[in-house]
Amino acid sequence: MMQIDRHTLVVLGAGESGVGAALLAKAQGIPVFVSDRGEIAAHYRDELDAADIPYESGAHSEAVILQAGEVVKSPGIPDKAPLVKALMEQGTPVISEIEFAARYTSALLIGITGSNGKTTTATLTHHLLKTAGMDAILAGNVGDGFARSVAVDRPAIYVLELSSFQLDGIRTFRSPIAALLNITPDHLDRYDYQLEKYADAKFRIAENQLDEDIFVYFAEDENIASGFGRHEIAARRAAVSLADIKGEEIEVDAHTYSLANTALRGKHNALNAMFAIRLALAAGADPQTLQQGLDTFVPVPHRLEKVGELNGAEYINDSKATNVDAVFYALEAMKKPVVWIAGGQDKGNEYGVLLPLVREKVRALVCLGIDNAKLREVFAGEVEAFEETQSAADAVAAAHRLAQPGEVVLLSPACASFDLFKNYVDRGNQFREAVQALLPDQQPEKH
Repeated sequence: MMQIDRHTLVVLGAGESGVGAALLAKAQGIPVFVSDRGEIAAHYRDELDAADIPYESGAHSEAVILQAGEVVKSPGIPDKAPLVKALMEQGTPVISEIEFAARYTSALLIGITGSNGKTTTATLTHHLLKTAGMDAILAGNVGDGFARSVAVDRPAIYVLELSSFQLDGIRTFRSPIAALLNITPDHLDRYDYQLEKYADAKFRIAENQLDEDIFVYFAEDENIASGFGRHEIAARRAAVSLADIKGEEIEVDAHTYSLANTALRGKHNALNAMFAIRLALAAGADPQTLQQGLDTFVPVPHRLEKVGELNGAEYINDSKATNVDAVFYALEAMKKPVVWIAGGQDKGNEYGVLLPLVREKVRALVCLGIDNAKLREVFAGEVEAFEETQSAADAVAAAHRLAQPGEVVLLSPACASFDLFKNYVDRGNQFREAVQALLPDQQPEKH
């Protein structure tokens, strides 16, 4: 094991953010050591070997790590972890990968956070900037890891999707253009089951902004409104409001844009589009280019992604909808009767808010999870048909039996995926492949 001292950066966790931080440290000539309590994936191990970066897996050598000068922590490791607490108690700085990476780039940073819509908004913002001919890279929780990109790229602009876990670990990180899309209950297990603490983590995106910066927020969000009472925002505020949605048109900064010929469906995507337009305009994009960007945008996989049509029923993959609020927006966007596939690892969900939409739009519910008791209790008496399954293939088969021509089969789980799948991407991929396996003369696509 390498010699650890106060000049050494220790990276805890060897996933995308951790390995990216290690590669950036190496590029900057900083001594670095990577420690992962689990097994490091083979491709990340190969990268560390190729860069001659020392690492350990299967355990943390705590006595050694406690000698570090600074620690970059994976977002997946909670602050309450004993090793992290020990580091903090002795005064060792423990930061996130985005804090570390931001030190080594002079690019304009556009930061986007929120409970729902981050990936679509970040991806669309990046697409609008590229369509406008601007030099931008998409990074953070989508696209490249931020630190990994900073190690090799020199763009003019970074569009960053940022989670509350990443923002928890910032100190001086500043995003001159920042957006807070919404705040709804999510990941509360990391915040002592207190929504206010989770909201405060989201508001950290604005804490280092200056008065010449811009903070874009959702006007009708009560949790954001409440947060303004607890946080001083130096930046200029710019609101995105439901009042600016006019049917299939949206109004942003005195400009009108049409969503009629776009793949952006539902009120939530109209909001996402308004956020993306505001952010692109703040970065200097020509307003005249943005309609072309909207019209040519391809939605991200696993977010209201149409994956096929069987016997006149449309199949939609919304696997990224891992909380109740995301499902609310998905059901609200449906214009046809729904066979809803839901379930997974419950995160303390309160499903009552969905009951009016379920009664109005859902004809059948197919559960996809190991424990479906809570879904059964809330919804079994509200739908014509209720079935339980424990694999994507079985869920699709059940939906196929139940769905009628002119209906929609919607995978929008409201839950985490870890009971049956590696993650929401694995769940969405298995759903897509199960649908496409039933299509005549069609091979499943790989994503």
